[in-house]
Amino acid sequence: MMALELDHVFILVEPAAKVADRLLENGFREGPSNTHPGQGTANRRFYFANGMVEFIWVQDADEARNGPGRSLHFSERAEDPTASPFGIIFVPRKDHASPAMPFPGWHYQPAYFPPPKGFHVGANSHNIVEPLCFYFPFQEPGVPKPQPHRNPQTVSEVMISTPSTDTEGVLALASQCDRLSMRSGQEHLMEITLDHHVSGRREDYRPAMPLILRW
Repeated sequence: MMALELDHVFILVEPAAKVADRLLENGFREGPSNTHPGQGTANRRFYFANGMVEFIWVQDADEARNGPGRSLHFSERAEDPTASPFGIIFVPRKDHASPAMPFPGWHYQPAYFPPPKGFHVGANSHNIVEPLCFYFPFQEPGVPKPQPHRNPQTVSEVMISTPSTDTEGVLALASQCDRLSMRSGQEHLMEITLDHHVSGRREDYRPAMPLILRW
């Protein structure tokens, strides 16, 4: 059994993430936003019972290209329509602590975390066609709990379609995580299912952003 669990996902969108207003129109509550010093990005966040969906954008292109997060290539991803706009953040399973990293990669010490708290980033980060994969070995990536703006739904499944070929083997390892699956597709697409689609509702946010939400 995989020793990591899904914490949250993000989608790289246009500045200010106006597309996230669509979730407000669907009745979801928004949590507090923040910025990522040294990474050149900012976000809007929607918390759920067991995770979070983050809409992220490049706020300072120079900082994104030259700061500690430059090897994440956020500016390049934002500018290239063929790049993957997705990121997946994992944490250790609470019942399976292990010092081993779950996929090949490198250490990223962001300016917004005090050392030694940092991310293990998948070795595929140089290939902007593939989703970014982050592993936070300290169990809690800094999301405050309890979160008063949390929506009651649970994230049942996240499916990511990608035209990439898994150049470093990171995606195959990451997709062994519960509630996450990846498949080959002609376009980048994230499909998120909440509460096992119990209400039968579905919203396709394309072409504004590559997201289908079911709840």
